[in-house]
Amino acid sequence: MKSVIITGSSRGIGLALARQYAAEGWNLTINGGHDRKALDAAARELSSMTRVETVFGDISTEDCASALVSRALSAYGSVDLLINNAGISHIGLLSDMTTVQWRRLMQTNLDSVFFTCRAVIPHMVHKKKGRILNISSIWGETGASCEAAYSASKGAVNALTRALAKELAPSHISVNAVSLGVIDTAMNQCFSVEEREALAEEIPMGRFASPEEAAAFCYQITESPEYLTGQVLRFDGGFL
Repeated sequence: MKSVIITGSSRGIGLALARQYAAEGWNLTINGGHDRKALDAAARELSSMTRVETVFGDISTEDCASALVSRALSAYGSVDLLINNAGISHIGLLSDMTTVQWRRLMQTNLDSVFFTCRAVIPHMVHKKKGRILNISSIWGETGASCEAAYSASKGAVNALTRALAKELAPSHISVNAVSLGVIDTAMNQCFSVEEREALAEEIPMGRFASPEEAAAFCYQITESPEYLTGQVLRFDGGFL
């Protein structure tokens, strides 16, 4: 049975991903760092479908990332797929952003990807097989006003994805990213009803995507032939 690690998986897209892979029979190792009760609730739900290991902690730290990979290897003996989903946003003028806010966003959105990849790569290289999928954003491709820092972090994830794919291809490890458009999650609840309606009108599909739709798309990518690598695959309802 295959094993997947999913960061930031106690809610939103991460939980939808965990449900998708559990339904397909994968063993799970899930993580959350803000709400232990939510992580435990997710684990209880998912354990009715498959085996589940949990690691509560800040995935932007080296210790947590290493513990996550170690837990998966100890429980299942293998990690077939790493999904880097954990992320936070920041809306506001860059000139008003504090150094602490900048550091926190970059640590969560970018450092976490570095730490988890570095921890799992030796195992995947040893067995000459594995997949890494990074959850990114269309703003990492085009940039968004009042989301400069978030856009920068996702742009860096996209660049890391493309470069790491070249580095790991000789070991039959594929590395891709999903460039998500507007997904109906708690991250977008900061907008007013009027702002959400205006944003939906800008999307040719006329609505936000659900977390379940995003998860289904991610699953299709990770089930594709290994020759699909180094790609930032857009899922945005025609927005860009």
